Amino acid sequence: MPEFDKSLVWFRRDLRVFDNAALHHALKNSQAVFCVFVFDTDILQPLRDAGLKADRRVEFIHASIVALEAELRELGGGLIVRHGSALTEIPALARQLKVSAVFANRDYEPQAVARDNTVKDALTANGCTWNVYKDQVIFETDEILSLSVKPFSVFTPYKNAWMKRLAAADGEFFLKPYPISSYATHFAAVPQKQAGPIPSLSELGFEPTNLSALKIPTGTSGADQLLKDFMPRIGDYGVARDFPAVKGPSYLSVHLRFGTISIRTLARSAYQAIRQGIEGSGAAVWLSELVWRDFYFMILHHHPHVAQRAFKSDYDAIQWESGASANAAFQAWCDGRTGYPLVDAAMLQINQTGYMHNRLRMVVASFLIKDLGIDWRWGEAYFAARLNDFDLSANNGGWQWAASSGCDAQPYFRIFNPITQSEKFDSEGKFIRRYLPRLAKLSNKSIHAPWLIDTDTLLAAGITLGVDYPRPLVQHDEARKQTLARYAVVKKVTAE
Repeated sequence: MPEFDKSLVWFRRDLRVFDNAALHHALKNSQAVFCVFVFDTDILQPLRDAGLKADRRVEFIHASIVALEAELRELGGGLIVRHGSALTEIPALARQLKVSAVFANRDYEPQAVARDNTVKDALTANGCTWNVYKDQVIFETDEILSLSVKPFSVFTPYKNAWMKRLAAADGEFFLKPYPISSYATHFAAVPQKQAGPIPSLSELGFEPTNLSALKIPTGTSGADQLLKDFMPRIGDYGVARDFPAVKGPSYLSVHLRFGTISIRTLARSAYQAIRQGIEGSGAAVWLSELVWRDFYFMILHHHPHVAQRAFKSDYDAIQWESGASANAAFQAWCDGRTGYPLVDAAMLQINQTGYMHNRLRMVVASFLIKDLGIDWRWGEAYFAARLNDFDLSANNGGWQWAASSGCDAQPYFRIFNPITQSEKFDSEGKFIRRYLPRLAKLSNKSIHAPWLIDTDTLLAAGITLGVDYPRPLVQHDEARKQTLARYAVVKKVTAE
């Protein structure tokens, strides 16, 4: 006999029916289950205030909600869609529907935790239970601990413990999908009083973007399409992923971010490919990337201060560049006007598409921090506003890795050379030419550092430095020396 008469499932970053932990538990333990999604003004209003009315993420979510609503209707249910603050919308809807329980999947970001605690208190005050489940990670919070029963701060031993636990369960227990269709008779149709069309983008205060032109597929069907396309290539992922002009990645990160596909589906696909002995080490490398994702979620949970400052407190002593010159350099970096073609092409990629290749994320982050001497938090915030797949834990982890201030970060003296990175990972300049067509006539050898080319060759290619393409903001060798001096304070603080 179901534990609850009527329940409400609150969709957040899990925009799918298949393999949804909260939805499964609600259906299994309730006679009637309603579903809701809130276009949360506490999240959307800051985007509008920042001038991001044409936000691809909002359009992606909107399209995925339309698809989710259709999936739920096919199963005999439906989706109630609200536009307002979730802090008030969820408790109010729970009262109106007279449900005795609200189900959701756990979120780990500090603001989301605070939101959920407020909602939980409001529901409890009305006699409604709050039920949350692990869904967006394989292992959460305290599930993977060291032998001393403490959270890991270094990735490799964390990964080893992660893989050991997975292997102990033969991968089946932690990776198996949550059944939904077998409980579909427990879906409740949307009551007439709660029915209504999904608000349009304009009604939400947003505008259409170039999402369709970019051919970014949305919803669960889009995620399935990308996974099917990637699996035949997974064996080559370990090598192909480093070259931005090559179709190497899965391009599933935005779907993982908004839950149009489950982490279990992706990890299971990689795990099975490893066990089947698919040629190449790509599946193991891809699974390792998913483990990094769990790792950063764990770090954020145990060390929420990383959202504001360095994981390693010694690094807070670093004096970053400031003033008008720093502001101008940062703006040039944002606009793709640094004079370093690979860096500029990467920044144009994120500005035009909301996506940046992972290798390039490391290159541009290193350049901002260790060539321009600018606070990593400036870059982190810029990525947060631009990336389609923005995820606080992973974005913060990546930036602190580049700044050497994070857990298991690169040493502070490891400084990417943007020229050699370009020569190694875009040797033929294909990626650079895609986003900087003005440099297209340069040879494969000269395209990586135009300022080193003689004037006649530049003119023959139709380029005048400082006019058609900027001169470099800094000289890398000199910037490297300044960075080592800047980071010397870390050694000094540690010694004291």
